[in-house]
Formats: sequence, structure tokens, C-alpha cells
Amino acid sequence: MENIDGIEIQKHEKSKRIININLDDEIIKKLIFPFNKFDLTALELKPFTRFTIAKSLDDLTNNKLSELINKILRDRSTGCFTIGPKNISSKINDKFLVKLSTAIAHLIGIPNHDSMTDNYYARFEVKHEDKSDSYLRKAYRNMDLHTDGTYVKEVTDWLIMTKINEQNAAGGETAMLHLDDWEHCEDLFNDPVGKQNFTWGSPKSKNVDYKVEHPVFSSDEKGRPKISYIDQFPEPKNMEQGNFLQRLSDGLEESKNKIITKLSVGSSIIANNYFWLHGRKPFKENKDLSRELLRIRGSFFIN
Repeated sequence: MENIDGIEIQKHEKSKRIININLDDEIIKKLIFPFNKFDLTALELKPFTRFTIAKSLDDLTNNKLSELINKILRDRSTGCFTIGPKNISSKINDKFLVKLSTAIAHLIGIPNHDSMTDNYYARFEVKHEDKSDSYLRKAYRNMDLHTDGTYVKEVTDWLIMTKINEQNAAGGETAMLHLDDWEHCEDLFNDPVGKQNFTWGSPKSKNVDYKVEHPVFSSDEKGRPKISYIDQFPEPKNMEQGNFLQRLSDGLEESKNKIITKLSVGSSIIANNYFWLHGRKPFKENKDLSRELLRIRGSFFIN
């Protein structure tokens, strides 16, 4: 992989499929001025400003960063990267991280509208106590492996998860699994039930008032498996579908090829949503636990 000035590129210590990208202090310093030009309200209300900050980031790398990250995401052998400042300073606050994540997203494609927050991104906290209707905020439950966008009409090619803040957190590691490393993929992909239409709904907090129909498995242009699945939202129509989902869930959770990784504060992980599944290990109980995450998901530019 070629070197890019101001950027350190390495393979992830736990997987050759995941590329780590670190932004040098010099790049971060040069981003502060263009990022300060827009507050978060401007980014939320004027979509073209998001492209302005994306261009500021890409220009600092002679447009090599956009080339690199699109190549990684679309390549089946990788499809995932982490990115963030090499060093965290006081200037890298939550607003800076929202802007950096926004810039990265707009080098890849167009974010979906996130109904949960009525915005192009969602910020949410995980704390000791939780009364929500989704595993997303339940700190002490395992969040099983899944893909995003299973219950919406929008195309969800990729997702970004950024760790904005974390305090008093032990556990809570990110779990990732590539379909081509999953021991049970062939067996379940070849089961005709997985190609049937399933009904997908969502809890009230998602603010999506419709249901969608689609299979769990489909194929890419080369006939390789793609998956759209989350354990909480399918509504099986019969015994056959119910039992298939149980086999699928068991097969994913018992996989020995999951990559368990700890994302540092200020870093993002970006994955192709068709052949990477993601989840989260439970946290260790602590009444002062606090983690804030940012999520953006969307479609690739058509090119």
C-alpha cells in the first residue's frame, strides 16, 4: 500500500482485512481552521457544507485519502478500516470528531437520514442504567453480530462508528466478522430459506413507521454472499423461517473467527455493510460507566 504524506497506514494487529489509518498532528492542525468555519448546525441544515469539509480533508492528502478509503471499502478482501488522529489533544473535542466523521463519510458517499435522531448522523450514549427498547444502549448485554439498515428502505452500503468519549469502561469491545471467514457461511447461504423474503420491523425508538421485506442472503455480481441481518428485528412468518434465524444466530455467535478489538477514543471504524457484521461485547458493571458513540451510514457515490 502506497505511502501518503501525513498519514500512517498499517494492517490491523488482529486482522489483515482491516487497515489502520492514523492522521498525523500536522493534518489535524491544518483541519482546525476549515472545520471552525462551520458549526454543527450549519452542517446539519446545509448539506453542501459537509462536502466542503470533506474536500478540506482530502486536499491535505492530495486527494489520495478518498482514493485509498474507497478502494479498501469496495475490496472484498478488506472492506474495513479504522481512522483517527495519531495523537489526541485538547483541540480534538466532540465537535471536531463529528466534523471529522462527517468529512470521511462524504469522501465515501451520501449518508442516509437517521430517523432515530432526525439527522444525517446519530449520537448516543451507553450508560449504567437504561430504559430503551434496543440493545444499542444496553451496556451489560452482548450486542450480537449484525448489519445496519435492515429495517429501512434506504440503501446501506457502509457504516461509520466513532468513539467520541468513554469513561470508566471495561469490556465493551467491538466484535467484527467477515463473511468469508465465517465457518457456517456456505451452509447457511446455500439454504433456500435464507433467500426467502423476511419481514423486518423496528422498535419505537427508531422512529420508522413501516416494515420492509427482504431476504437475509443475496449475492454480489460474482455470486459471493451478501448479508442483511440483525437478531432483534426480523418477524418470522413460519416455523421454517424462525428455525433458520436461530441457526443463523447460533452460527454467528459461536464463530471462532470474530475479531475482538478495542477502538480508542477519537477513532472511527468504517465497514462495508454487505460482508462485514459488527457487534459489541458486554461492559463490566460500573455505575459511572459512560460511552458516547457517533454513527453514520449510507450509500456509495454512484461511479
